[in-house]
Amino acid sequence: MLTLFQHPLCPRSRYVRLILNEYGVEARLLEERFWERREEFLLLNPAGEIPVLVADGQPAVPGTAIIAEYIEETHAADLTEGRLLPESIGARVEVRRLASWFNDKFHDEVSGPFVLERVFKRHMTREQGGGPPDTEALRAARHNIRYHLAYIGWLVRTRDWLAGDELTLADLAAAAHLSVCDYLGEVPWNEDDVAKHWYARVKSRPSFRPLLAETLAGVPASKTYADLDF
Repeated sequence: MLTLFQHPLCPRSRYVRLILNEYGVEARLLEERFWERREEFLLLNPAGEIPVLVADGQPAVPGTAIIAEYIEETHAADLTEGRLLPESIGARVEVRRLASWFNDKFHDEVSGPFVLERVFKRHMTREQGGGPPDTEALRAARHNIRYHLAYIGWLVRTRDWLAGDELTLADLAAAAHLSVCDYLGEVPWNEDDVAKHWYARVKSRPSFRPLLAETLAGVPASKTYADLDF
């Protein structure tokens, strides 16, 4: 049995959950308030970051990209159809490039600040970095999301999916991060209809249903969040 240490509004955790759901792999979800730096959690990942995947009797697998590769190697290697990582080397490079773009760059510039300032800080002490939202950080994230959304639109105008002709890890990474922003009502969907249509396609997949059914106490979801026809 797999156990995923995660947080419902952590975009990187959502990425891993989408991968597991796409492959039909069950995992027990444990909410981890990583800012509390629990000793037991730090033994699993000394970096103190989520997500962390644990399989019974195996070393902990920390970090978004490492977990994605682990799932590919342990649960998808024998699949002939439906792989989220293509067969060819060139195609794999592009998928990994885009997955990194969203899990690193988009996270640092957009989804990370949104979640930190509007959600995580509510539960942190002053010593842990809590306090009122940083309005400058939120303003920067609202500015940055526009060019990321335009980039998604540009990619989809030239391909069926973000990295090519099939759904891949790249699409799940982008959708995971956008889903958190959408939950908080921070996506200007009216700016790019192509990007919006692409997200609607991913959002309508069965793997997304568990995410859309979740709400966080004290932080209501936006009106568009669970609406498939937004």
